[in-house]
Amino acid sequence: MTPAAVLELEHIAVSFGGIHAISDLTFAVGEGELVSLIGPNGAGKTTAFNAISGFIHPSRGKIIYRGRPINGLKPHQVAALGLLRTFQRTSLFERESVFQNVLTGLHLQGKRKSWEYLLALPRVAAEEAALRTKAYEILDFVGLSSRASDLAGTLPYGEQRLLGVGIALAARPKLLMLDEPVSGMNPTETARFMAMLRNIRRDGLSVLLVEHDMRMVMSVSDRVIALNYGNVIAEGSPAEIQAHPEVIQIYLGHGARHA
Repeated sequence: MTPAAVLELEHIAVSFGGIHAISDLTFAVGEGELVSLIGPNGAGKTTAFNAISGFIHPSRGKIIYRGRPINGLKPHQVAALGLLRTFQRTSLFERESVFQNVLTGLHLQGKRKSWEYLLALPRVAAEEAALRTKAYEILDFVGLSSRASDLAGTLPYGEQRLLGVGIALAARPKLLMLDEPVSGMNPTETARFMAMLRNIRRDGLSVLLVEHDMRMVMSVSDRVIALNYGNVIAEGSPAEIQAHPEVIQIYLGHGARHA
């Protein structure tokens, strides 16, 4: 049975100075589903992410989240609804500890006002203790508990990407959007990331993934959507996409890793 749609894009178009980055994009992400967007550079994948997350506004079409149109919302308003994204370039507080990075993300979800912190009320101390416990739980989940006291800027690249996901998880997403999360990772780091992603799936979180690593995409996805020049050319299960003639020609013809 097809899961109920969490996110729907209906005939989205995005243009930059007369150039059509996306011509007519329609797809949906179901509850608890992992959907991947694939395609060569310039296919419209990151543009779609930017449109969903409010960084750019479509010239045509609708973006609907849980039945609510979100066209025109600002990025922080989209994030407040539970649509959280990572970026190709990981943004961390490099001079703060790994633990503090996650704790900062959790503080954005705190319920206490600034005046309550100034008065050092007991309920503030209780919330702070709960947030610190949650931060350690997130670090354990992403496999970085042993790095808690290290400065974020000293982590290897793959672990910085894991920390970026940890910060996103701290904001309690309902739909997590991952933009090329294993780009630049070695095979060991990629395998570690995939294991974490499977754990995220077990918690029932919906995921929209953009990724060039086809082996990863085909291993973790429920559905794959192939784009070319801003249009969907194929959609289906990983097995269906791998057997699709146009996908094979355009994306897989020069090796799975670089599709």
